[in-house]
Order: sequence, then C-alpha cells, then structure tokens
Amino acid sequence: MNRIWRDEDISLEPLEGKVVVIAGYGIQGRAQALNLRDSGVKVLVGGRAEGQGIAAAAAEGFEALPTAEAARRADVVFLLTPDETHAEMIACALDGALREGAALGFACGFSMTFVRPHLPETIDVIMVSPKGPGKTLRERFLAGGGLPALMGVERDSTGTALKVALAYAKAIGCARLGVIESSFAEEAHTDLFGEQAVLCGGIPRLMEEGFRLLVEAGYSPESAYLECVWEAKAIVDLIFEEGIAGMYRHISPAARYGGLTRGSRVIDEAAREKMSAILDEIRSGEFAAELLRGGPVDPQAAVSRNLSDAWQRLRDALR
Repeated sequence: MNRIWRDEDISLEPLEGKVVVIAGYGIQGRAQALNLRDSGVKVLVGGRAEGQGIAAAAAEGFEALPTAEAARRADVVFLLTPDETHAEMIACALDGALREGAALGFACGFSMTFVRPHLPETIDVIMVSPKGPGKTLRERFLAGGGLPALMGVERDSTGTALKVALAYAKAIGCARLGVIESSFAEEAHTDLFGEQAVLCGGIPRLMEEGFRLLVEAGYSPESAYLECVWEAKAIVDLIFEEGIAGMYRHISPAARYGGLTRGSRVIDEAAREKMSAILDEIRSGEFAAELLRGGPVDPQAAVSRNLSDAWQRLRDALR
C-alpha cells in the first residue's frame, strides 16, 4: 500500500513565513484559500485583472492581484483553474514570474501527465489532490474534519518539495483524514476513470435508464425516481460507513438477495470490457486530446426531462 501521512506526522513549518498564491478563485480555489488562511498561512489570490475571481477574493478579505504579479511574490503557487486552461496560464501568466526555488502545485495530475507544459528546471512541481469538491472541503474543515488527498512530487529541485506538499495538505485540512502517497499519472488516470466509468458517467446513466424503464412500463415518475435515484444516497452512505459487505447486512433480505443475484447481470463481463476500453483511452491520452479539442457539453441535453421534472416535484413536495 502507498504511504499515508496523518496530521500528527506533518509540520506546517515549511510554509511559515512563506507566501502561497492561489491562482483561480473558483470551486477549489476559494475553499483552499480560506482553509489556508484559517491555518495561519499567508495567502494571495491571483486571477485575471478584471475577472470575477479577483473581485470575489477581495470581497472576502484577500489581497487579490493579476496572476503574474502575484506569482512574482510567491514561494508556492497552486494552479487551481480548470485543467484545460493550465498550458495557457503557465505560458502567459507564470512563465518568467516564478522565482528560483518556488513550488508550483496542482490539484490534479492531468496537465503534467497529458499536456506536459514547459516549466523552469529551478522550481519544484507538486500535487495535492483533495478527493472531493471544494464546497465539501470547506464544510468539513470548518467542522473539524477534512477530505483525504492524493499527494505527489513530480520534480524536487530544492530538496524540500515533499515537506512543502505535505504542509500544504495539512493546512487545507486533508491530513486530518489522510494524505496518500501517489503520482501525477496515477491521480490523473484513476480520477478520469472514476468520473467516467463510475461516479459521473456510470451511476447517473444507470439511474437514468432504470427510471426511464419503469416510467415506460407504466409506473409513476415519482415512484420511479424514489426507487432509482432518491434511495441511492442511503445505500452509498452505508457503503461509505461500513463497506459493501456492511451495506448488505443492513438492508432487507429481498434487497440483499436481489442485489447479489441480479447485479452481475447488469454489470457483467461486457460492461467490464467497456470500462476497460475507457481506461485504455485515458491511459493512451486519447481522452485528454478529445477533451482539449472539444468544448463543454450541455448537461441538460444528457438528462431526461421527465427525470428533471420528477426531481423538481419531489423536492418541492418534501420540503
């Protein structure tokens, strides 16, 4: 197993007296900037000169500057804009701004795995990847908890890259649960696969098709929604708390028997082969190239209107 660091294993000393720049005040940037500040770290926010991020950061009490200007003052820069913007950000805002011995950090391994932007040889390149959205990272930090994170060092020019990465992970609250040794490539491959085949692709499509089949068979959208979507959280919570075997111990005999005898008929060898093909596309760089060529996909175009309407009615009725 990969090594796991906990709060008590890590010191914040590598960040003491240092300036950390958060480049991008969006979903992750805001949460990480606030957590860093609450941990006593000196934080600047970088963004586009007239962008909404700078205005939002300034409104929450941060010194907010154009990214290149902020980076010139930085000991550590974390690039928290979307993956597809990294190459341009590095070329236009960070090239020549990062001073010798600085660290450039990423929240995911995508860019260094698939894009490989040119970076000065004199800087450290690190990754701290919280496993969850920024909203959850912030909420759990405020509650005294955190999210686990994958941590990797791509380049250690100073000899201190690992300590800086661990200190950063501690400061945003991830070491409260665990900071797991990884690499940029492992994070990029597993993150994309989990999103596409399971979390954001497989599960929603399974819900959608189950809902659609029941409605087309004559059952009400409300009943279909409750069974195929609403109850999913309860099952996931049980798996999160006690594992898959523990989940089976806490559900009805009919649910347990049906799940164990029918689940493999839905997710069968053919489904596994399709998932394997998705992983191959990720590892070869085919998906990354497709993503970088294309534009955003409208999520509503992929979701049944009936599903959306049922969700709206239930949400209103159950308030």
